Amino acid sequence: MTQATSALAHEAAGQTASGERDSSLARRRSPALIARALFALTKPRIIELLLITTLPTMLLARRGLPPAGLMVVTLVGGALAAGSANTINCYIDRDIDAVMRRTSRRPLVARNGRAAIRPAEALVFGVALGIAATVLLGLLANWLAAALADAALLFYVFVYTLGLKRRTASNIVIGGAAGCFPVLVGWAAVTGRVAWPAAVLFAVIFFWTPPHFWALAIKFRDDYAAASVPMLPVVAAPDVVARKIVVYSWAMVATTLALIPYAGWIYGACAAGLGAWFLGEAHRMRRRVASGAPAAPMRLFHLSIGYLTLLFVAVAVTAVLPWGRL
Repeated sequence: MTQATSALAHEAAGQTASGERDSSLARRRSPALIARALFALTKPRIIELLLITTLPTMLLARRGLPPAGLMVVTLVGGALAAGSANTINCYIDRDIDAVMRRTSRRPLVARNGRAAIRPAEALVFGVALGIAATVLLGLLANWLAAALADAALLFYVFVYTLGLKRRTASNIVIGGAAGCFPVLVGWAAVTGRVAWPAAVLFAVIFFWTPPHFWALAIKFRDDYAAASVPMLPVVAAPDVVARKIVVYSWAMVATTLALIPYAGWIYGACAAGLGAWFLGEAHRMRRRVASGAPAAPMRLFHLSIGYLTLLFVAVAVTAVLPWGRL
């Protein structure tokens, strides 16, 4: 083969390889993949948990079933607002997401030199979801519900993600309040105001969040340490974390009982039983830590999800029952 022919063959091979890479990149940027990636940025599992607290609160506020259209609007609007906050959170935290194993597969994290979604696309998508949530809730529910959803979004982005997460071990204690707003949104959508039972449910979720999240942070302590995020298990001894989990767990259970005068004795019995279940696991984890045994934090983490779900199921069921009230 002559030198010229060899050069031409090498160039052709290079063009072919380049074309294959371009084709591969095009496939990875297909509309279906982009749609899946954008959906993943909203953290749908977190949204599910937020909606689980919204609907029962609406039933309690109405003492029965609200209009179906209002329930749909409130749930969709709440999902859009939460998706907006989560997407913008992923946009801001894409640098530490790349460091942590738990989050390294999120769409904004580059793999093989390329991410599924460009940062600007994620930011525009997140802002668009927030605008859509505001308009939907404002026009079809009421503007108080819309304002509360916006407050949750802004609190999560500016107070938690930008202000607290990378600076203080109190990040999830204060910043977790963003996840409490859906109960206020649900109550306001039904009644046009916020009353004390909604504030009690807000406080329940506020005290529930640290034990729930700290249990997860114990499991992924090395991830947070590598990303220089001062979650409590990173900066405090295991026995200190376990003790604080127990303290917040007791505060949470006590707060659930404060709702009995409004929700009734059937709810109260459910709340007491579920609270004993939660406290039992929180104390067991503290004893394991004190004895030097593995903490097994994911037991408490998974239990906390089941606990919150069942507690709000109790709220929903007792809200529509014609009996059992005090």
